[in-house]
Amino acid sequence: MATARRASRLPFAAATLLLVLLLAGGGAADDASSDDDAGAPRAPGCSNKFQLVKVKNWVNGTEGATVVGLSARFGAPLPRDMHEAQKSFAILANPFDCCSNLTSKLTNSVALATRGECAFTAKAKIAQAGGAVGLLVINDDEELYKMVCSENDTSINVTIPVVMIPQSAGKKLKDFLDHGASVEVQLYSPNRPVVDLSACFLWIMAVGTIVCASLWSELVACEQVDERYNQLTRKGGPNTGTNYREDKEIFEISAKGAIVFIIIASVFLLLLFYFMSSWFVWVLIVLFCIGGIEGMHVCLVTLLARVFKDCGQKTVQLPFLGEVLTISVGIVPFCVVFAILWAVYRHASFAWIGQDILGICLMVTVLQMARLPNIRVASALLSAAFVYDIFWVFISPLIFHESVMIAVARGDNTGESIPMLLRIPRFFDPWGGYDMIGFGDIIFPGLLVAFSYRFDRASKKGILNGYFLWLTVGYAVGLFLTYLALFLMDGHGQPALLYLVPCTLGLIVILGWVRGDLHDLWNYGRGRTENVVDEP
Repeated sequence: MATARRASRLPFAAATLLLVLLLAGGGAADDASSDDDAGAPRAPGCSNKFQLVKVKNWVNGTEGATVVGLSARFGAPLPRDMHEAQKSFAILANPFDCCSNLTSKLTNSVALATRGECAFTAKAKIAQAGGAVGLLVINDDEELYKMVCSENDTSINVTIPVVMIPQSAGKKLKDFLDHGASVEVQLYSPNRPVVDLSACFLWIMAVGTIVCASLWSELVACEQVDERYNQLTRKGGPNTGTNYREDKEIFEISAKGAIVFIIIASVFLLLLFYFMSSWFVWVLIVLFCIGGIEGMHVCLVTLLARVFKDCGQKTVQLPFLGEVLTISVGIVPFCVVFAILWAVYRHASFAWIGQDILGICLMVTVLQMARLPNIRVASALLSAAFVYDIFWVFISPLIFHESVMIAVARGDNTGESIPMLLRIPRFFDPWGGYDMIGFGDIIFPGLLVAFSYRFDRASKKGILNGYFLWLTVGYAVGLFLTYLALFLMDGHGQPALLYLVPCTLGLIVILGWVRGDLHDLWNYGRGRTENVVDEP
């Protein structure tokens, strides 16, 4: 699959590429299941848009954690502002399923009922007839089921809001009421901002990572640090026949290896889907930390050795490792401590900062080590990844009843999420949450963008008549289209490579054909010896 000058870091690169491929799909789905939405009847009074609902609650006057629910297709709309929402007492429906005449007094109260035994519209009508001003339906699962009308409902006249809440939240409220506590609730559904500034920051991070990785060698070329000392490895002696460029650890991906790689990744993804557990996710967290330590170490050594030129030349002898850079010895403990602290505090509100730093360093390093030799191999890799992404996000629900890619990315039923992604909090969204992008959505197009930069340099092309600038713009446009589709699809998961591959691979093929460079792009480097992968 690859040709290497040395193999000491190739297992790291191969494992990293396999893991990032697993999360090539971008975007995250919302918490609502859409299984019952397709083909659901929309009779008069049953055409509301599903909306997330905030359920603030107070127990004996003490405010509890806000519960997130989902409004029904029918019923009264909820206020958008918390100050416009009415605070009402919650009362258990009796019978609890709210499917027959109620014996409990619900006047000016919000009824709390369980799901099942009758249609959602029947529950709403009975609660409304009992004087309730709202209905909270407790689901039998943590997912939020979309409440629609049945085929027999020809005309719905429900004038109270109807909201479904998760099983765990409903059980807590029921337990409080069973023990005689006074429970008040307030229902409202704030609007999300039209422009998600956090997504804009994430867009800048993704594009910046690719640009930085592509220009990395050029940025440090004016001060060529001896990369033999860049890692804690032995120094090649004066008679080893190696030099600065020959000693760089780079491997080129082959077309055959790219296809095999996608097949292996698909098998691994299925294993994660069926056997996902907390310990399995912990293995991925440990691997991410190892890759992040390696990536941060490489980046810091290169940058610091360029800034502090003397440090880039001082070495020290270590047992088993031989002669290594002094600055490298000092940076390794810092990188290890940084990764460990992130792992310990990964659930904290600030943990995304450490995750993004480790992730960006890892991706910059991988894009320095792994290279596409020409457009022929790029077409094989990106086309296979294109199909892979679409299948496991869009088509897999037809076979496995849910999106395999999104389920694995969320870490369903583990309480953990897979860390191979960049994320940033939605600071200005009243619903909170994170905007995320998988490493694969950066690395795979990034391999092609980095190749275009090397091709421009070797062909002595300028900025405008080259390919690097236009592929960078193409990637930026493709990522913008991904987030636009995510917005238009109401937050449902999107395979980002569906938009990124045409905007990068498609663009360079069309540009190369128009300019007459397609033959050179397609066969670039095929006449060279396999171990020469750097341009002079």
